[in-house]
Amino acid sequence: MNDNERLWQDIGTHGVMVLSTCADNRVTSRSMTVVVIDGRFYCQTNKDYLKCRQIAENPNAALCFGNYSIEGRCSIIGKPYDNPEFISAMEKFYPDAVKRWSGLPEECVLEITPTLIKSWVYENNVPYIETWDFSDDTYRKEKQ
Repeated sequence: MNDNERLWQDIGTHGVMVLSTCADNRVTSRSMTVVVIDGRFYCQTNKDYLKCRQIAENPNAALCFGNYSIEGRCSIIGKPYDNPEFISAMEKFYPDAVKRWSGLPEECVLEITPTLIKSWVYENNVPYIETWDFSDDTYRKEKQ
């Protein structure tokens, strides 16, 4: 298994992740139920929330999940039921969230396309940072 395959296998198909957004020198973070589809991260929220206003102003966002830090570009891609692949994944992993929120008129789907993913690992009690840089499709592992 190569490093990219290992990355996506380790991240998996879904999880509760902390999403951080920023605008006007204000950073906010919130736990979100996230699904992973074809190397992109998806979640839903209310289009009127601060998070969406921040994304509209500054599409740079970050997710934190386990020992992974995921930096990327976030966009609002429409309503949950306008995205069948998203709804299918959410129904599989978070059916209560779909029932509760996905049909609300102000709900929208956020898509985070990763630009940089870092993982903190230890091998033989030695700390390393693994970095997947999607801008130039590289992987590196550096001793700390």
